Amino acid sequence: MTATKEQQFFNALRDVFVGAEVEGESGFVNLMRIKARYYERGVFPRLKEDIDRALEPFPEFREELFDRLYTFFRRYFSESGSLYFRFTPPHEHVYEKVYTDDRDVVLFWKTHMLYYVKTDRLFRSMGVEVDGFRFYFDAAALEHKRANERRDLVYTFRQRREDGTLVFTVTCSERGRTTSIDNIRRAIRDAMGLTRYTGDVPAEETLERAFRLFERQSEVDYFINKNARQFLREQFNLWLYQYVFEPEERQGSLWTERRIRQLQALKDIAYKMIDFIAQFEDELVRIWNKPKFVLDSHYIITLDRIAAQEGGREVLERLFVHPGMEAQLQEWRDLGMVNASFSPEQIWVNDLWGRRLHERYQYLPLDTRHFPDLEIAIVGLFDHLDQQLDGWLVYSENYQALNTLLPKFRGQVKCIYIDPPYNTGGDEFIYRDRFRHSSWLTMMENRLQLARQWLREDGALLVSIDYNEDARLRLLLEHLLGEDQYRNTMITARVKKSIKEKERVKSLNWGTGYMLFFAASSETRIRPPVKQMKGGPREKWHSFDAPGIRPTMEYEIFGQKPPPGRHWMYSEEKALEMIRRGELRQNPVTGRIEYRVPESPGVILDTNWTDLLESDSEWGFTTGKNPALLQRAINMLVEPGDLVLDYFAGSGTTAHAVIHLNRVDCGRRRYILVEMADYFYTRLLPRIKRIVFSDKWRDGIAQADSRGISHFVKYFRLEQYEEVLQRAHYSDDDAPLFYQDPYTQYVFLRDPKLLDNIKTGRQVVEVDVEQGKIGVRLNELYPNIDWAETISCLRGMWIRRVSPGEILFEDGTLFPLQPLDAGMVWETMKPLLWW
Repeated sequence: MTATKEQQFFNALRDVFVGAEVEGESGFVNLMRIKARYYERGVFPRLKEDIDRALEPFPEFREELFDRLYTFFRRYFSESGSLYFRFTPPHEHVYEKVYTDDRDVVLFWKTHMLYYVKTDRLFRSMGVEVDGFRFYFDAAALEHKRANERRDLVYTFRQRREDGTLVFTVTCSERGRTTSIDNIRRAIRDAMGLTRYTGDVPAEETLERAFRLFERQSEVDYFINKNARQFLREQFNLWLYQYVFEPEERQGSLWTERRIRQLQALKDIAYKMIDFIAQFEDELVRIWNKPKFVLDSHYIITLDRIAAQEGGREVLERLFVHPGMEAQLQEWRDLGMVNASFSPEQIWVNDLWGRRLHERYQYLPLDTRHFPDLEIAIVGLFDHLDQQLDGWLVYSENYQALNTLLPKFRGQVKCIYIDPPYNTGGDEFIYRDRFRHSSWLTMMENRLQLARQWLREDGALLVSIDYNEDARLRLLLEHLLGEDQYRNTMITARVKKSIKEKERVKSLNWGTGYMLFFAASSETRIRPPVKQMKGGPREKWHSFDAPGIRPTMEYEIFGQKPPPGRHWMYSEEKALEMIRRGELRQNPVTGRIEYRVPESPGVILDTNWTDLLESDSEWGFTTGKNPALLQRAINMLVEPGDLVLDYFAGSGTTAHAVIHLNRVDCGRRRYILVEMADYFYTRLLPRIKRIVFSDKWRDGIAQADSRGISHFVKYFRLEQYEEVLQRAHYSDDDAPLFYQDPYTQYVFLRDPKLLDNIKTGRQVVEVDVEQGKIGVRLNELYPNIDWAETISCLRGMWIRRVSPGEILFEDGTLFPLQPLDAGMVWETMKPLLWW
């Protein structure tokens, strides 16, 4: 039986608000359940009443009204609940204000009004049959992706039912965990009571085919509309205009009073639906853009940095006898820095100069996660803490990182380098890399809009890309930064890949990649890149002072102290050593304190950089960037003391390049890296530690003649969009859902959001009306919040000192380290907890 127009319309609305049943744990699913409840209990009954009332004067308009509503709304609803130009066949119209008076109309893509969240698959539990075996895959425990990281599925055999069906639990991979076919076959054999493999145990090929069948479930893009109400109303008005003024050959409208009232009823109903739809989309926008908590903070710091501080040697002695030292020693062994017999006693040397750190071991990188009870004692050694750091490593989806850290780093970055997904359509890249052009452009645009606010007035943006998106990317960057800010495109050499014979007749093998160079403004200047050549050394002298206040680096040398607001690059001990080696001087003409930088003669390059390969797999990524390539690019723009940002950090090549440049010229360039995949912990952090300790490695072992570098870097993770959705508490009780009408009233006003924790049922914020106090208990929300960094990012205040009990910021503001009962803190915290 064919559904009526009315049934079609209400079924479409139900799909939007209730949706198909999706199994697994997901914050998005949590909010969809709330959405469904509001629709079924509040909107659906009221909407039917309003439509019946509106149609009373002209019942003959009923079928046309539902047909028109369905025709309009179905164009903009996607299976993930996103609202955009989803269904636009050639004979339909894309109603978009493309033309403007102030720029050329070249770039248009249909998802540009959205925030790109992620691409995920909507898995459901299902049974399949392969080679006579029956399989059932249980997806109930499958946690949906937090962001757009690539996460492989892991299959675990659970049981064999009486009817012979083999039941599997499906989960997502965490920290490299994979499916073991051998273990699965062994478990099936044991469950059947067999002592050896027989034909009753599925072969490896059978299992793999069954897994592939389960994985062939729909893959969808998740978006959030930036302004759903404006977008849908604008689209409806344009659509209604087209509908009303249909060409005469298509039986255009006859203008009667009755017809005008019918169309007005159509518009009123559509606007009511748009208003209600927009409330949920606006709620997602608020959650997406809310600042996020900083969690799980730790530091990587070389031993020399601790020893150089007042009281640092005493802290080192406490560390060396701490129970966590064994884990730290094992980490150094695993990283190839020390041998199996190494002990903390070897770190010290006693000679004519007294007790000091051994030159080979002074740059061992200590990870404070091994010493949680001493972490405050370590960081408490440092005044002007943020100024002392050489870098920040952030485990997060990059939009959330760019948005949350923006107040702290706005206008402070000299160079942004990114190596985003290339939109190849293949799976060889570690990210989920199958964005269609429109989705890819939206993903890039959202993040570039934020990133441009991090740049200094004289800053620059470098983007590596290949032929799949280079043309669209350049148009996008010209759209965001201005056509005048495009400076050039460097050509890089790609690793040659074999090409099938049948493909050779269709295309040439791609041998080059591209690096787009855009300036933040006309103030941006470059240092022409040089290709190093063989030959004798020549010397360059650079200023020995750097921006920022670091009291331990403000000693007197050659009768001078650093200029106001600046500090010397190295400790007094290191400076005296450089003087002895002839590497530090007072310029006889200018009087400036300078250090010598040896430099090999070279040839100034143009945009042809094919002398260096684009990729380098030495550090575990087949698509990892070549550090030498990034050193050239960064050195072209960045001076010692400048800040570099990479929010598609991968395995950490940008930090590698910055650290190496500092090692060469004793500079103090700093970096911020953002990465969202689990290899942040398994590859990126270990790589940073290795590069800091040694510049020469062979077979995973640091070489005896290598050089280390003094380093101090902070790493942490951010609360994610999915975590907020999972923890946000939306009330579900018998109180009336709507006090005015279900379309325009803000239905989330009475919900506690993160004022309590839906997972535990405990209150995060308590209001004592009688005492006039607000109690804040952040540990009821997350057990590991870094309050200092959270406030630093939220208010844009740099941390000066962290000590037991309080945090001092550079502007003199004091906050309690654990704000449990602090009404003074509530206004600061509010954006994090209630939106």
